[in-house]
Amino acid sequence: MMVQERSLPKSVNSKPHARTAALASTKSLDFSAWVSDNLVRIVAVVLLVATVAAVFFLRNAGDTAALLCFENQARELERIAYPRVDWSAIAPIADRTSKFSSFRSEKWIVVSVSGYPSDALRRLVKMKGWQVVAVGGSNTPSDWTLKGAIFLSLEEQVNLGFRVVDYLPYDSFVRKSVGYLFAIQHGAKKIFDADDRGEVIDGDLGKHFDVELVGEAARQEVLLQYSHDNPNRTVVNPYVHFGQRSVWPRGLPLENVGEIGHEEFYTQVFGGKQFIQQGISNGLPDVDSVFYFTRKSGLEAFDIQFDEHAPKVALPQGMMVPVNSFNTMYHSPAFWALMLPVSVSTMASDVLRGYWGQRLLWEVGGYVVVYPPTVHRYDRIEAYPFSEEKDLHVNVGRLINYLISWRSDKHRLFEKILDLSFAMAEEGFWTEKDVKLTAAWLQDLLAVGYQQPRLMSLELGRPRANIGHGDQKEFVPQKLPSVHLGVEETGTVNYEIANLIWWRKTFGNVVLIMYCNGPVERTALEWRLLYGRIFRSVVILSEKKDVDLVVEEGHLDYAYRYLPKIFDQFSSAEGFLFVQDNTILNYWNLLQADKTKLWITNKVSESWSSILTNGEDSDWLSQQARMVQKVVSTMPAHFQVSYKETSDNDKNLLICSSEVFYVPQRLISDFVELVNLVGDLEIHQKVAIPMFFVSLDSPQNFDPVLDTMIYKQNPPANSTTLYSAKVPAVHPWSVSSEQEFIKLIRIMAEGDPLLMELV
Repeated sequence: MMVQERSLPKSVNSKPHARTAALASTKSLDFSAWVSDNLVRIVAVVLLVATVAAVFFLRNAGDTAALLCFENQARELERIAYPRVDWSAIAPIADRTSKFSSFRSEKWIVVSVSGYPSDALRRLVKMKGWQVVAVGGSNTPSDWTLKGAIFLSLEEQVNLGFRVVDYLPYDSFVRKSVGYLFAIQHGAKKIFDADDRGEVIDGDLGKHFDVELVGEAARQEVLLQYSHDNPNRTVVNPYVHFGQRSVWPRGLPLENVGEIGHEEFYTQVFGGKQFIQQGISNGLPDVDSVFYFTRKSGLEAFDIQFDEHAPKVALPQGMMVPVNSFNTMYHSPAFWALMLPVSVSTMASDVLRGYWGQRLLWEVGGYVVVYPPTVHRYDRIEAYPFSEEKDLHVNVGRLINYLISWRSDKHRLFEKILDLSFAMAEEGFWTEKDVKLTAAWLQDLLAVGYQQPRLMSLELGRPRANIGHGDQKEFVPQKLPSVHLGVEETGTVNYEIANLIWWRKTFGNVVLIMYCNGPVERTALEWRLLYGRIFRSVVILSEKKDVDLVVEEGHLDYAYRYLPKIFDQFSSAEGFLFVQDNTILNYWNLLQADKTKLWITNKVSESWSSILTNGEDSDWLSQQARMVQKVVSTMPAHFQVSYKETSDNDKNLLICSSEVFYVPQRLISDFVELVNLVGDLEIHQKVAIPMFFVSLDSPQNFDPVLDTMIYKQNPPANSTTLYSAKVPAVHPWSVSSEQEFIKLIRIMAEGDPLLMELV
C-alpha cells in the first residue's frame, strides 16, 4: 500500500532557518509529554520487534526445537477438541411429553415438512403397516395436521430432550434427525427416509425394497454385486445399471460422469446384510444442478424412466455410491448412519452422510444395495441452487478417496464413528460442529435404547480373492432412450422409434382399463401387446375372471364399481383411461389432451344425450332418474351445485354410452366418493358415468380431445371404410379373434408404422 508523504504548510513571511529552529524547539519541549502519553504503544512495539528478532535469531542459529515449540502453541489454539464421552454413564431418555408416549411400531417413514401436507404425503400415510412421523421447522405452518401422521413441531422437538436439538438449524430438513430418534425410541426396526414429493410406485414399499432381512418373510436370494476386480475403482454411477447412461446422481464426482460403459461382469453376494437400501426415482431422479441446467430442454419438466426389471445390485467393500435422504430404507443395524451433518450445505448434507455411513457400514459387515425404481417424483421446474452444492463438487471426490484409506484402531463401533467424524473435521470436510453433533447423536441413540452393532472383520487392505470364471455373472443393462435430456445418445434414433418414445413418455404413467365383451382368452394378450407399449399398465375386466390371463371379473352395466380398486392399486398413476374393446384408440392423436382434465364424449351426439323422463312412469329410464335424484340429494354441496348447473330439471336424465373416458389423478378421490354414494343402487354405467362427470366439473372444462372421434351407431358393411388414423378414437370396431386383431394392427400401422413389427 502506498502512503502519501505529508508536508508542513509554507508561510510567505517565514525564513527556512527560522522555521527549522522553531520546529526543533517545539519537538524538544513536547517529547517527554508524548512519551508519557504513548508509553503502552511503545512497549508493544518493542515487544513485537523483540519477538521478530528472536524468531529470526532462532531460525538462523539452528535452534529449530525452540521454534517448533513456538509454532505448536499457535496451532494448539486452533485445534479441534475431541469430545470426551463416558459411554457407560448415559441416562435413558423416555418419551414423557408427547401423547404418543406408549405408541410402538416397527416400520416408520420419516419426512421433513415445510408446507401443508402434499398429495404424496397423504398417500404415504395410507400405506399399511407404516407409521409416518413428520418433522416441522420454522417455516412449517403452525396449524399443520394430517390424519394418520405424527407431527413434531419445534416446541415438541425441544420437549423430547434429545441432545442433537441444540445443533440443528430451525429451517432445514436436517431436523429429521429428531424424527429418526423418535422412531427408534418408539420401537423402529426399519426406517424409510422419504420426502413429501415422492410417490411410492403402486403404494407398496414391500414390493420394491427388502423390508424383511430375517425370518420367514425374508427373501434370502443371492444378489448381483459390482465387481471388485479393479481396486482403483472407488465409486459407480448406478443409473447406468438401470438403463440411463446419460444421467448421473447428485453426489457423483463430476470426473466420473463420463464413465457410461456397462459392467464387463458382476459378482454375487448373499442377501441379508443390505442394511442401507437406496431406491431409484422415476420422473425427476436425484440429480445435481449441473445435470439439471445442462440437460434440460426448455421449460419442459423432466420425466426420466429407469428399467424396472433390472436386478438390484450391491456394492462391495472399497466401492461407493451416492445415497440420498428421500428414497432410502435403513435397517436397525445401520440406524446410526442416519445422522445428517449440519455444517455443510443442505444439498450436500445427505450425500456426505451417505459416504460417511457407507464407510462405517463395512465395519459391521453390511453393504448398500441399489434398487429399481421405487418412487416417482414430479419435476416442479424450480431453480436448483448451484451455490448450495459447492461442498459436493469441490470435496466429494477427495472425500471418497479419504474414506477408503481411513483406518481406526478403536474397538467399538460408536468410538470408530466419533473417530471418523473427528478426522473428517480435521481434513476440512465438515466442521467441529458436526463432531459435537456426532457425540450428541450417539449418546441420544444409546439413551433411547439403541444397541450398537458388533464390529466385523474388514476386508480392506487384504489381498483380494481372484474372481474365477464361475463367479462372473453377466447382465447387460438396457440403453433407454434419452431424447428427453436435450442431448443425443450415440447412434441414430429413427423417426418411428422417436415417436414411440414420445408416446410412451406422454402416457407412461397412465393406466388403461379395458373392458372386454368378447372372448377374452382370444384377445387379452393381444390388447396388452397393442396398448402395453404405450401405457403404464393395461388392466382387463370381463364378465368372467381368468387367473392365468390376469383378467378381473366385472359386469359392464356396473363397471364403475370396480374402478376404485384399480385406482388404489395404481395410486401413483397420473390418470386412468377407460375403454371398451369395441372402441379403438389412436393414441398418437391423444398427445395434446390435458391429462389434468376429464375426457368424455359429451360433444358426440350419438354417445351423449339428455332425455326428459316422466317421473311417474315405472319404465327403466324413470327408475334410473329417481335413483340419480336420490344420490344427488346426498351429495356434498360442491358436487350438487356442479350437477345442477348442467341438469337443472329433475326429470332430465343424462345418458352416455361411456365406451371411452378419462379421469385424472386430481379427481380420483372425488370419483371414488361419488361411487360410494351410489352404494347398492343399481344405477347403470351409462347413467352413472355422466352423473359423476358433471358432478366433478362443468362440461365446459372437459378436454375436447374426444370430440372428433368417429362414432357410428351402425357400422358399415365394410368396416375398413370406417377407420381413420387422423381421429383420436373409432367406434365401433369388433375384435374377437387373432385374425381380426392382425387386420386391426395392419390398418393402425398408418399412424404407428412400428406396429407392423408385431405381425
